[in-house]
Amino acid sequence: MSKRMIGIIGGMGPAATADLFKEIIRLTQGRRDQDHLQVLIFSNPKIPDRTRAILGKGGNPLPALVETARTLEKAGAGMLIMPCNAAHHYLPKMQSCVRIPIVSMIRETCVEVCLKHPEIESVGLLAATGTVLSRVYHEEFARAGVKVLVPDARGQERVHAAIVRVKSGTQNKATRRTFESEGAKLVKQGAGTVILGCTEIPLVFDPGNVEYETINATRVLARAAVNWALGKRG
Repeated sequence: MSKRMIGIIGGMGPAATADLFKEIIRLTQGRRDQDHLQVLIFSNPKIPDRTRAILGKGGNPLPALVETARTLEKAGAGMLIMPCNAAHHYLPKMQSCVRIPIVSMIRETCVEVCLKHPEIESVGLLAATGTVLSRVYHEEFARAGVKVLVPDARGQERVHAAIVRVKSGTQNKATRRTFESEGAKLVKQGAGTVILGCTEIPLVFDPGNVEYETINATRVLARAAVNWALGKRG
């Protein structure tokens, strides 16, 4: 068993977890089964809703997040990733409960944006309301001197409602257009790029359909995991 086995804290939601795994497979570019990476996936959809918890309206997801992380650690994972941006609100406490590193999707996205656009002043963020209110992106980008722009109250309601629809299996043009139009508004406000900061959004968003640049946080996280598993980073 490889010491560089990726562990995925999944189920938030299941389709987003599958999308992350697909990105890992695509980025590995193996020609045969044996060229691919060892990946452990614990899809745990019973983890309480992160946005409801951050809003003070639901159960605390931290115990289930820690249990899932520990299960993967015991099974042999050498590092952990989780395809849920809002869950990163709990990452510091989760990290204190396991010995292996949990790679932050938020930090990796910030690093990618700043490397790609070293002079950037503002980024747009399309994300679940819990992610926005937790300010995990705001705080990470503030350390890099970059401002995070988010939709207005009505726009955020539209984005979150569209994310809920994607989770329920509704992946149609109307849902996609909600993300596209709210992203365009952020660009008009000065965003140099728009972060797809919810792992459900890439399931419907087509970058070729818009005239502005987007950063797929799921893909960024997958690349970081693949580079770690291949020994290209610590």
